[in-house]
Amino acid sequence: MAQSVWGYDSDNGPERWHENYPLAKGDKQSPIEINSKDVQHDSSLASWHASYDPGAAKTILNNGRTCRVVFDDTFDRSVLRGGPLSGAYRLRQLHLHWGSCDQHGSEHVIDGVKYAAELHMVHWNPKHGNFAGALKQPDGVAVVGIFLKVGQTPKPEMKRILEEIENIKTKGKEAPFLHFDPSILFPKSRDYWTYHGSFTTPPCEECITWILLREPIEVSSDQMAKLRSLSKNAENEPVSPLVDNWRPPQPLKGRIVRASFK
Repeated sequence: MAQSVWGYDSDNGPERWHENYPLAKGDKQSPIEINSKDVQHDSSLASWHASYDPGAAKTILNNGRTCRVVFDDTFDRSVLRGGPLSGAYRLRQLHLHWGSCDQHGSEHVIDGVKYAAELHMVHWNPKHGNFAGALKQPDGVAVVGIFLKVGQTPKPEMKRILEEIENIKTKGKEAPFLHFDPSILFPKSRDYWTYHGSFTTPPCEECITWILLREPIEVSSDQMAKLRSLSKNAENEPVSPLVDNWRPPQPLKGRIVRASFK
């Protein structure tokens, strides 16, 4: 398996990532399965707050592995603070993981339940100088994870991202994505689980404080189908649907998951 071509197929998928990225077999890997009976309610966990500047949104792109929205993170423009974090973390990008059908697609699993998709909002701690520096520190990155479930009343909030999909159908395509406030994607409840883990894509650096929101947001089956219409191949290659870009749950290895709610 060549260094650069990890993916989600049997020949280069999650089972084989550790061949080139030994961290993938580390002790603090993500995602995980969360079992309510093992979760510790922690009354000292504060509520979290995001203040996002809609003007920070820059582009949306298809990199062949996910659909990603990129934000300007050159200063404290869009930040996440509170919860299990100390200090403000800057929003850098958001991206999604989804399945080949509505029954699975999320990376984290809650009491055996898989959702249709999972949205990750990636923030980094500017005290480490830059994003690359943050990746080397245990408190370097904070990711807010939001589950997407298929329901009758789709979130109008996802519409904006999905409207752009037409413009980034194939791998390598990028389009301007301006004036977007990602906080519209948050569910009503601020309840969350938190634990220390890793990126769910190689090199799987173990630098992430996860803030997983308990309440999913709703999307329609049609909206999910739109995500699956992306191709993981470039324009001049045969269309190969970008689906099942999720990593299965990893061993907990003694980590404790805390909950901000009872």
